[in-house]
Amino acid sequence: MLSKKVENVLQFVQKPGRYTGGEFNSVIKDKNKVDIRYAFCFPDTYEIGMSHLGMKILYSLVNERKDAWCERVFAPWTDMEEEMRKNNIPLYALESSDPIKDFDLIGFTMQYELSYTNVLNMLDLAGLPIYAKDRTSLTPIVIAGGSCVCNAEPIADFVDITLPGEGEEVTNELIDLLKIHKQKGSTKEEFLKEAAKIEGVYVPAFYDVSYNEDGTISEVKATNGAPEKVKKRVIKNLDTMFAPKEFIVPFIEPVHDRTVVEIFRGCIRGCRFCQAGFLYRPIREKSPEVVNEQCKAICKNTGYEEISLCSLSTSDYTGLEDLLDKLFDWTLDEKINISLPSLRADNFSSSIAEKLAKIRKSGLTFAAEAGTQRLRDVINKNVTEEEILSSSRKAFMKGWTGVKLYFMIGLPTETDEDVTAIADLSQNVVNEFYNNPDKPKGRGVNVNISVASFVPKPFTPFQWEAQDDIKTIEYKQELLKNSVKTKKINIGWNDPKMSFLEGVFARGDRRLSQVIYNAYKLGCKFDSWDDQFDFDKWMQAFEMAGLDPAFYANRKRSFDEVFPWDHMDYGIPKKFFEKENKKAYEAQTTPNCREKCNGCSANKLCGGECRELS
Repeated sequence: MLSKKVENVLQFVQKPGRYTGGEFNSVIKDKNKVDIRYAFCFPDTYEIGMSHLGMKILYSLVNERKDAWCERVFAPWTDMEEEMRKNNIPLYALESSDPIKDFDLIGFTMQYELSYTNVLNMLDLAGLPIYAKDRTSLTPIVIAGGSCVCNAEPIADFVDITLPGEGEEVTNELIDLLKIHKQKGSTKEEFLKEAAKIEGVYVPAFYDVSYNEDGTISEVKATNGAPEKVKKRVIKNLDTMFAPKEFIVPFIEPVHDRTVVEIFRGCIRGCRFCQAGFLYRPIREKSPEVVNEQCKAICKNTGYEEISLCSLSTSDYTGLEDLLDKLFDWTLDEKINISLPSLRADNFSSSIAEKLAKIRKSGLTFAAEAGTQRLRDVINKNVTEEEILSSSRKAFMKGWTGVKLYFMIGLPTETDEDVTAIADLSQNVVNEFYNNPDKPKGRGVNVNISVASFVPKPFTPFQWEAQDDIKTIEYKQELLKNSVKTKKINIGWNDPKMSFLEGVFARGDRRLSQVIYNAYKLGCKFDSWDDQFDFDKWMQAFEMAGLDPAFYANRKRSFDEVFPWDHMDYGIPKKFFEKENKKAYEAQTTPNCREKCNGCSANKLCGGECRELS
C-alpha cells in the first residue's frame, strides 16, 4: 500500500510505474508473521533490474520461506530522487512501501562497476550510514553479490558481507543464521564472525591490507578467525536446485520483456578475455525435460509470448536440439517465440537454423571478437572467418536479413591491421547475403557490429594486462569508422572514458572506496548512463583521494604481484591463468573442455576430476 506522501509525488515524475509495486505475481506477506525481511536492491532503474534473472530467482527463493519476506528495491531516477529528498520520503520497498532501513538484510546485486555510486546513494536515501563501520546495530546487514564481487575491494568499506559465487544455497544459510542471532540478541560482530565461517561468505572488515612503497599490495591478512581464502559457492545439480515457477509481470516494459530460463552454467571455451567464462565454471547443464517444464510453467503463470534460453554460449548446450523439439511441441501452437542469445559461429548447424526458421525471426548474434585469425588465436576464440561466414550464410538462407556481430578493440597485441580487419570481416558477411540466390526479394541486409573496449578483468588470463588508454581507444574507434565503406554496416561502441573507469574498479583495491565516496559526494550516480556520466567529477574524486587511475587501468602487472582479489578462491589456480597468458603471446590456442581437459581444476568444485596442471 503506497503511502500518501509517495502517491502525491508520483504526478511529478516521468515514469510513476517504476515506484508503485502491485504487479501481477508480486508477493505480499504479513510483516508481523515473518522473522526476516530482505530488501533485494538493484542499483539501477526498474526497467533494467526487472530484466535480471538473478533477482527473479532469489526473490522467489526467499519468498518460498514462511519465515522471510523478500521485497524489491530499485534506484529511483533523478526526478523521483528529487521528490523523495524534498518530501522526506526514505528509500522504500515496492511490495510494502516500508522504509528499507527497518529491514534485516539489504542485498545489492553488483553486475557492473559503474553502479557503485548508486549503492552509496541508495544507502543514503534509505537514511543509513554509508560506511559499514558506522552501522553498528545487528540489522540491517548490507550484503552484495554478483560478478563484481569477485573483487569486492573497491566497495569493501561500504558493505558488511559479499557473496562470491552462486547465491541459491548461501542466501538461505545466511537467513537461518541471522534469525538465530536476532533471537539471541547478538551484536553485529558476533553475527559476522559466525557468518564468515559459511562457505561463500566474505566479510571485508576481517581482512587487513598492507601496501608496498610503489602502491602495490604487500599482504592481505585474515583476522577474527576468517578463512585465509574465501571459497566461492557452487550449485552442484541444476536439475534439483530451486527455480521460479512464475515471474513478476512488470507494469512498464523492461529492457528484456520475456521469460528467461537458464539452460546451463559455466562455459567450455576459455576465451582469455572473458571473466564470466571462468567465474561460472564448472559447466553444469539442466536436462531438456527440466528446462521445458520450467518454460511451460513460467509462460502459463505470466502470459509471456517469448522465451529466452539463457547461458553463456547457448549453442554449446548438448541438449539444444532435443530441447527445441520439446519446446516446439507446444510453443508453435501457442505462438510463443524462442530466442537463442550467445550463439557460437562454429557450431550453428543447419539443423538449428532449420528449427529456428519455424518461429518469428528474432535477431541472431555471433561473437567474432576480433577481425584477424591471429588475434582470435591470441584470445583463444577458436573460431575461423569461414565459420563466421558459414553461420551467416545458413541464417540468410533460412530467411534472416540481419545479424549482429560482437567485436572488441584494445586487446593485447592488437595492431591497426586487426582493427581494420573488423570492417573487412563485416563486409564479407554483407557479401554473403547478396551472394545468396535465395535471398528475400526486395529486402536488404543489416549487419550491426557492437565494438566493446577491452577491459582486463580478475580471474582471466589477461588480468595482468595494461588497458589501452582513452586516446588510443579513440584513435582505434576512428580508424574502424573510416574503414567501413557501406551503410549496410552499423557500428556501436562504448564510451572509452566509461571503459577506462570500469577497468580502474575491476582491478582496484580498497583504497578506491574513498574515490567512490568522493564521486558520490560530488554528485556522481547512474554512471553507466551517457546523459548522467560526468568524467570530470570522477577525475576530481581521484585527485581528492591522491590516487592515479592510470595506476589501476593502464599498468601492466608482473606475474608475482599480489592482486587485491588473491584471497578469493574461484576454483582456478593463478598458475593456470599465467600459463594461458603466456600461450596468448605465442598465439597458441587451447582446446575447449569437451575436446580436452586443460587442468583448470574447476571440476573439483563439484567433486569431479580434473587433470593436474603441467
